[in-house]
Amino acid sequence: MHPAPEQPATSVATISVVIPAKDDADLLERCLRALALQSRPADEIVVVDNDSSDDTADRARRLGATVISETRPGIPAASAAGYDHARGDIIARLDADCIPAADWLQRIETAFADEPGTVAVTNGARFIDGPRHLRALAATLYLGAYFGTVSAALGHVPLFGSNFAMRRSGWEAVRLEVHRHDAMVHDDMDLSFHLGADHLIRRDRRLGMGISMRPFYDGRGSIRVVRGFRSIAIHWPQDLPWLRAARVWKSRAARA
Repeated sequence: MHPAPEQPATSVATISVVIPAKDDADLLERCLRALALQSRPADEIVVVDNDSSDDTADRARRLGATVISETRPGIPAASAAGYDHARGDIIARLDADCIPAADWLQRIETAFADEPGTVAVTNGARFIDGPRHLRALAATLYLGAYFGTVSAALGHVPLFGSNFAMRRSGWEAVRLEVHRHDAMVHDDMDLSFHLGADHLIRRDRRLGMGISMRPFYDGRGSIRVVRGFRSIAIHWPQDLPWLRAARVWKSRAARA
């Protein structure tokens, strides 16, 4: 069992923001401009260029981000490379098509200061494009299905890749266990399996995030479903839902 990483509530944490990106120059620029307006500025912004063919990397540099390259395909490899590079006490993650609320990083900092035993915080999001009359319903169905089904498989709250933050010590505890070289897994689900086995992941509904409705019209819906099943199945049989739930509750009881 990994020791539960904690940070004294009295310390001032530094925050790194990690953004994996591939051929998303325009959306990434919008995201970086929103991060520049945060009430609590990031101490470091790391953009991981996943072998883009556009000017994603150049535009990120012009807007002050640190850019690293990850040529292995897939978000798992890109995200892990960003987490490895991050130097903050807290690593916050969002995607290139996201627009964080102005107090997103402030809320993250407060969440960890208030709960030293928490290794990660996450929340859902709202849609910022697509038909206005469908945005709220679509977000409820899309994210409700995600949190509901994945929570059942994990036995605890899952991380949502477009809106979460974790302690760097938590990442260091599992960085060699995650399936970073498997492009067919959802990196947030995979990380949730490893990070949540021994440590507390908490959903904080104060973390505001806007995301694109691209999942509904980019033609990759079936691939996302396949990746979801794979992200769960690769952890079987040791992480079958009833076995994992028993271990999670045992771990929680030991921490109480």
